[in-house]
Amino acid sequence: MKVKQIALTVAISAASAVLSVWGYEQFAQNKESNIGNFGTNIPANYTGFFDGKANPAEAIDLTKAANAAVPAVVHIKTKIPARKQTNNITSRRGGGMFDDFFDDLFGYGPNVIPEQRASGSGVLISEDGYIVTNNHVISDGSNGVASEINVTLANRKTYKAKLVGRDPSSDLAVLKIDGNKFPFLVYGNTASLQLGQWVLAVGYPLTLDATVTAGIVSATGRTININRRQTAAGESPVESFIQTDAAVNQGNSGGALINTNGELIGINSAILAPNGTYAGYSFAIPVNIVKKIVDDIVRFGDVQRGYLGISYYSTDDMSEEQVKQLGVPNTANGVYVSAVSPDGGASAAGIQKGDVITKVNNNPVNSGLQMSAQIASFRPGDKVPVTYIRGGKELTTQVTLKKKAGTFEDVASANIGSRLGADLATLDQSRAREYGIQGGVQVRKITQGGALSRTRMGEGFVITSVNGADVTSLEALTKVLGNASGSVRLEGIYPGYDGMYTYPLNLEQ
Repeated sequence: MKVKQIALTVAISAASAVLSVWGYEQFAQNKESNIGNFGTNIPANYTGFFDGKANPAEAIDLTKAANAAVPAVVHIKTKIPARKQTNNITSRRGGGMFDDFFDDLFGYGPNVIPEQRASGSGVLISEDGYIVTNNHVISDGSNGVASEINVTLANRKTYKAKLVGRDPSSDLAVLKIDGNKFPFLVYGNTASLQLGQWVLAVGYPLTLDATVTAGIVSATGRTININRRQTAAGESPVESFIQTDAAVNQGNSGGALINTNGELIGINSAILAPNGTYAGYSFAIPVNIVKKIVDDIVRFGDVQRGYLGISYYSTDDMSEEQVKQLGVPNTANGVYVSAVSPDGGASAAGIQKGDVITKVNNNPVNSGLQMSAQIASFRPGDKVPVTYIRGGKELTTQVTLKKKAGTFEDVASANIGSRLGADLATLDQSRAREYGIQGGVQVRKITQGGALSRTRMGEGFVITSVNGADVTSLEALTKVLGNASGSVRLEGIYPGYDGMYTYPLNLEQ
């Protein structure tokens, strides 16, 4: 009996060992074979990729699109006349004709900007001669606009063009040449644009004739903070670039970005150029933004831009310490609302200070520039769904956009400007970096009889602190002076001049 029990035990043990080894081998083989190999189980991210074909790659013919686009892309040559530029700071030294004489004698007078000639590209968008291009093609970025604009078509015919209108915030401008039956590009739709999609850039780079380059869409919704340089104080730059690796160089600005159907999907606007030339990436303004802005300029002569009526912290260029000091939650993945204008659309829709806006028109936004780009597609009076987070809960509301007067920037400017007797504006970040400061409030104009007119402060001064407290925006200035009384000390700089300047101001007078 014992022998049978021992034999049974040995048999069971041997069978278990064999089964264990076999099972391990099967598991190991299956695990190894599934790494990087889908077998019969295709990963979800490949759904629709193969479509039952052995080879998913398809031949792309770019010739038809190129031939359709070249006749409709034009070469633009401009002339910006010489002009004087001044910082308007003569009143800081007392004013009068003698100051003007000595300013000129010792080099404190206006700088003369010499005549400038430039060239770029443009796109015909109608058979009667409307052309869209970049604002920086027909201006110098500091309010100098071309006095002469010549347009040459691919057939070598040249026309005098007139400026219909421009929008520095989005870096777009509209021109018009006389004639009819011009070739033109039809609009595409960037809402359906996909990563990896083939695109062509058409323009006149480096003084060459019409040139076509090809690449793919490498990213969408890019913000690179380039439009801040020409955006007026109080305005928000509009950026939501299509990023491609189609080769673009100087002279391509204002040219066409097209898809393989020959449709216009963007206006080439900028390049990544650490060494001054193309370095692998170019950026185009999406045609969905172009359509709305061009239509506004042609119909109304100016851009009809809707505003949410909020102020927000732009955390893009801030350090973690600065973000912490402002009280912005480190978990905020969106646009942190720092203030709400009481008569703006956001306030009427229930949005409050401390909310984090995550979507506009159902499109995710992670920065103020992305939010502005979404709003740029709408006009005052339009209703736009806005999604935000409050107390950990996601909420969506319909915001009726207001006109510009409903922005917090304008409200703050009017309130504090009225108290100080001046036209004030938050210094944009690009200017702040150029001046070597964190930010500030620029005094654009001083009203006679106002509080600041009783000091020796001159127009152009940038306020950087009040009583030692940093001031980087109109909102910050409003907060600092909100509880102040009696005498305060305003400190700041004059752009182009060394050193800090201090002005005492009695708020009771």
